Amino acid sequence: MMMSTLTLTRAGHLATVTLDRPDVRNAFNAASIAELTAVFRELGDDDSVRAIVLAANGVAFCAGADLNWMKEMAGYSDAENLADALCLAEMLRTIYLCPKPVVAQVQGDCYAGGMGLVAACDIAVAADTVNFCLSEVRLGLIPATISPYVIKAMGENAARRYFLTAERFDASEALRIGFVAQAVPAAALDEAVAALVKALVSASPNAVREAKRLVSDIGGAPITDALIAETAERIAVIRASDEGREGVRAFLDKRKPGWLD
Repeated sequence: MMMSTLTLTRAGHLATVTLDRPDVRNAFNAASIAELTAVFRELGDDDSVRAIVLAANGVAFCAGADLNWMKEMAGYSDAENLADALCLAEMLRTIYLCPKPVVAQVQGDCYAGGMGLVAACDIAVAADTVNFCLSEVRLGLIPATISPYVIKAMGENAARRYFLTAERFDASEALRIGFVAQAVPAAALDEAVAALVKALVSASPNAVREAKRLVSDIGGAPITDALIAETAERIAVIRASDEGREGVRAFLDKRKPGWLD
């Protein structure tokens, strides 16, 4: 697909989607939202892809909304504002529900809506020089569309603080509150992401997909008889799947499973 705001590269079972508007600190606009939605749908349906990295070119990962786009929105009607917000919401949901595991490689500062992009990914790795900020209230706005993902990622207490204060915080704080999984020296960022990708593409593609869905479906759910029955059914189904049977046989035979051939 032709894209003006992103680049897409592939290497083996890995696809890398790179935000590519460094002149505006990779701030997003209507075009980049549409392209992100489309590319994640395409990669989610591509059986050759087992992992996706969301990266960025330039000094910043993503500065949130593009200023020129925000100027346009100032003149929108209520209906136009709602339609625009729904496009952003659908883009975030598409990344979050992508059946392939998504790793955010955060090499530079990440503000406002950019934090929504990171939070929608499954695993985030940041350079230890990165700063984060949920700056919306400074502009008289709120981080509403990104809130389902950011609150899940950092927890309610941290979200309450940073939504209300718009304080800037560093990668070590992002790690402490659980917003990122790792904070590493900038020079080690590529290596850290590559290690995660290697683990992801080495596992059963079907099991990874179902494990991701398991977290989404079960996380926070009360432990009821219905939930116990559902989880028992899920493991029974995957044990009987082709990859489930192959994985167990390969383990017992002390050989590599077929998906690594």
